[in-house]
Formats: sequence, C-alpha cells, structure tokens
Amino acid sequence: MKVLIVEDEIMAQKSLIRTITQNFPDMEIAGTSGSVKNTVEWLKTPGNHADIIFMDVELSDGECFEIFRQHDIKSKVIMTTAYDSYAIKAFEAGSIDYLLKPIDLSALKRAVARCRTNENSIDIRSLLQAMEGGHTVQKEYKERYIIRFNDRIIPVNTDKVAYVYSEEKTNWLITFDGEKYIIDSSLDVMIEELDSDKFFRISRSCIISINAIKSIIKQSGSRLKIISTPDAPFEMTVSRSRVDDFLEWLER
Repeated sequence: MKVLIVEDEIMAQKSLIRTITQNFPDMEIAGTSGSVKNTVEWLKTPGNHADIIFMDVELSDGECFEIFRQHDIKSKVIMTTAYDSYAIKAFEAGSIDYLLKPIDLSALKRAVARCRTNENSIDIRSLLQAMEGGHTVQKEYKERYIIRFNDRIIPVNTDKVAYVYSEEKTNWLITFDGEKYIIDSSLDVMIEELDSDKFFRISRSCIISINAIKSIIKQSGSRLKIISTPDAPFEMTVSRSRVDDFLEWLER
C-alpha cells in the first residue's frame, strides 16, 4: 500500500514515517507534503497515487479541507490532529478515521485496519457540510488555568487572559493586568479549550482575546497587524491564511 503524508511539522512528519516503516512492512511512503498547494499539485501529478493519506488539519498555508475542495480524493484519509471537538465530528460525518496527537501506536494500527477493510470512498459533501456548520457540537469551555510558579499555585480565570504566545519553545500567558506566566499547555490544546467566540488563533504562535484588540493596521500582502492591550513584546500579526476567518470572527 502506498502512503502520502501531509504534515507541515518536519519532526512530526519524520516520526510518522518512522512509525509506519517500523510497523507496516507492506506500506510504502509514496510522498510527503506540508501545504495545501503542494498536496494538490502532488495529487494531480500523473503517476502519483496513494492508497492512504495521513493528513494534518492545519497546514502551512491553511486548513487541509481546502484540499478536498480542489481535488476529488479517492484515497482513504486518516486525519492526524490535536483537535477533539468539531473537527472530529466532521471527520466522522465524512466517514474518515482520525488520530489524536501525539499518535498512539494501537490507535494507528486500528485506523490502518479500518482503511484496509473499508471499501467506501470519502463522502466529501458530508465532510464540507459538517465543517460549515451542518453539525453542531455542544461543549463546555475552560474557566481557568492553574499556573505553577515556584512554590505558588495561581488560578487565572480565562476572562482575565489577554493573549497567549509561544517563544523559543516556551508558552507565555499574558493577563489584562500585564501579568506574564509560563504555561504548560500547548496552543493546540488551548485553542480547543477556550471559547471560540472570545479567542482566536491569529497564527501558529499566538492566541488572542477579542477584548485585547485595541486596533488593527492593514499591512502589505493582505496581512493585519494587531495593536493589543497590554502591549505585546513582539509584532502581533494575523497569518495570511487566517485573515478572512479572523475578520469574520470579529463581526460575530
């Protein structure tokens, strides 16, 4: 069986290749990609074929669902994602298997087994309807984070969080009072825990509260710069691939 791996994080890509190679001797890595554009190009190239596609949700130039809109995929697709709410419901609606990161070997074997026995193709219409709101998932959002600082434990309510950002492999939580804390949770996990009406992930390295946005400056190349309160110790910009979703989020 031929495999295509769509994953923009090189370490995660190499780890998945190693796991597949070590545990599935009949599977061949036919290709790798880290973006929507390159994946579509690979799929449209004559001679390229994959029986199974391992596909991360968030790629370097946007979400992977755009791939389905641009190309009629016949392969079995296994999503690899840190998300555990609406996305998974969408995958289920489209009869697509999924794996939560970090990937567990037993779950990987189960997903591959399902691909081997499942003869049904992907229901793209159901998938896209689910992603556009056809299926509503009720969830409770996190109310507070527990910060451990030396010998202290500090509870921080989420309505006090102005923004969270990553810098040199450290995640920082900034409150509206200007307090700065190191937090153990990853941004992938936090964006799923926080109320999506109040928080938005403007880039891979920053999540911001709507109440922390003081003003927005348009820059060249359709990028947006955010002036926040409190002031950010870095240039806070919205990734190009998220500008449209960000503007829509602002108008909710």
